[in-house]
Amino acid sequence: MEIRKPVIKSIPYDEWKDNASLEAIIDELNEGGVNVVLGNLDALINWGRSNSLWSLTFATSCCGIEFMACGCARYDFARFGFEVTRNSPRQADLIMCAGTITHKMAPVLKRLYDEMAEPKYVVAVGGCAISGGPFKQSYHVVRGIDEFMPVDVYIPGCPPRPEAILYGMMQLQRKVKVEKFFGGVNRKEKNPQPLVTRDLPKRIAGEVRGWMSECAAAIRKGIEDSFK
Repeated sequence: MEIRKPVIKSIPYDEWKDNASLEAIIDELNEGGVNVVLGNLDALINWGRSNSLWSLTFATSCCGIEFMACGCARYDFARFGFEVTRNSPRQADLIMCAGTITHKMAPVLKRLYDEMAEPKYVVAVGGCAISGGPFKQSYHVVRGIDEFMPVDVYIPGCPPRPEAILYGMMQLQRKVKVEKFFGGVNRKEKNPQPLVTRDLPKRIAGEVRGWMSECAAAIRKGIEDSFK
């Protein structure tokens, strides 16, 4: 038995944009062969998992509004089986990172990812989560969440339209459908350390210290003036 190509009823297989990368995953999983019984169980379980994805939303900016629009009546992503959002990482299958991630947020996001049970996935929504977006030259914004956690699906845009988010989620469904749930490694992932702010250039660090000193002086002056 071989792992078959995933089928999404909404879109024919030939109309997807990245069939080559998906078929490479299928070929890698089929190298060692697939047991008939376990292969059919894989197909059944992955069918259920792909149609019941529970997301842990991490929306920090305008991309979160687009994600909210997906849940409204016009788009209604409940039709696809991934409308349930959870507030606990222990009940979630994936992290939907929608928006800008700063260096201060990165360790928190990484901790949430680590608390999720395997198999788990990450979806980067929008230019900020993918590469830093318009803030990539800023000293405090992470230039893509893939610097400290593995990303399964990238949804480009600033912000992406709800149709793009639906397309990206269906891409994730396709990826889930071709995994080996029993035995084998579903995917290879790196586990780098979270980004730290000590790597800032000296010039920027000096400017930040100057701004902080000015703010502290202004606050101190305001407090002193309030007692006069």
